Amino acid sequence: MKLLVFAHVPPPYHGQSYEVERLLNGYGGNHRERKRRESPGPANPFGVECYHVNARYSRTLEDVGEFQGTKIFLILFYCLQAIWCRFRYGVETLYYVPAPGKNFALYRDWLVMLICRPFYKRVIFHWLAGGMAKWLETTVSIRTRSLTYARMRDADLSIVLSEFNRRDAEKLTPRRVVAVAGGIPDPCPQFASEILPRRRARVAARNKILAGDFQVADEGAKIVNVLFLAHCTRDKGAFDAVAGVALANETLAAEKSPLRFRLTLAGGFASDTEEKELRELADRSDLRGVVEILGFISSERKGVALRDADIFCFPTYYLAESQPSNLIEALAFGLPVVTTRWRAIPEMFPPDYAGLVDPKSPDQIAGTLRRLAAEDLAGPLREVFLRRFTLDRHLANMAAAFRSVEE
Repeated sequence: MKLLVFAHVPPPYHGQSYEVERLLNGYGGNHRERKRRESPGPANPFGVECYHVNARYSRTLEDVGEFQGTKIFLILFYCLQAIWCRFRYGVETLYYVPAPGKNFALYRDWLVMLICRPFYKRVIFHWLAGGMAKWLETTVSIRTRSLTYARMRDADLSIVLSEFNRRDAEKLTPRRVVAVAGGIPDPCPQFASEILPRRRARVAARNKILAGDFQVADEGAKIVNVLFLAHCTRDKGAFDAVAGVALANETLAAEKSPLRFRLTLAGGFASDTEEKELRELADRSDLRGVVEILGFISSERKGVALRDADIFCFPTYYLAESQPSNLIEALAFGLPVVTTRWRAIPEMFPPDYAGLVDPKSPDQIAGTLRRLAAEDLAGPLREVFLRRFTLDRHLANMAAAFRSVEE
């Protein structure tokens, strides 16, 4: 099956661009490049050939979804590429990632569908952002809703990440909706031999401390390493993570416990104002030595941070949040996760999972951090990853969904 992938890959670095990159690599790369170089490329057991139009409109996170005059010309340029691929390579199916709830991004989708859709027999939408249905119902005008339906309704297939997101796709009345969970390559295949024993040893030492035995052999066990790994913005929960750790440490100090939480924030900034505010907060006298801000880090450094962490904290309430890949990475490393009851996130965890908190609730974060510090959850959470979120499973399910539109 031939598929025209009209979507961008990093940079900028965010969940959507990473997903498109994994998809292309998993299906043997961009066949436009392979045919130009007459290269056979890697083996592809999934039967999907991707012809990629790298529709990158933004250079930085600050530009994503914002209006710039040059973007109009880029849209037209990318659409011409897509039409050329349709006839040059005989591609009949268009794969497209609809915008989150932002006006200019939606206008971009209208224009792309107006120009490209008549040339393709089939169109597939992949809903990687959440909240579009509610945004259309509550925020935009009737005229905007009508134009959105006119340009984007009746897709041959809409793929969503979870059952929660099904409503976003159904709002535009596609012929069929399929839920396919995300997936990543296993970032720690050595989990059972190297990571699991260390996690269990540290939990056992912390439990001794919580039981009043302060004479543990490993002084490092008195520090609980908490990791926040995402764009360091307010609505992704960076500020709430700092507040939650500060509250947890205040309670431990009042109880005269030697146990303390230390927070590492890793990820880029989408706003100079928020970066300044967050760094000033971390520099507060009671948080010096407790909060460390790394900024954007490499893949290698990210792996080290996930390995060394004891708890992952991601109290997001981001408007377009769907199924965050950082939570999948945390599950792969067997990390207990503190996150929010927000959109599709609860579906990622076992029923009655103890790490869920309400959005904008640092007090709940503090209490949940203390509770999870004593829980041995590494094995069960790793099993969730292996059972639901591996890359091979994701690629196989996506390929089956793609082929179904031809059948």
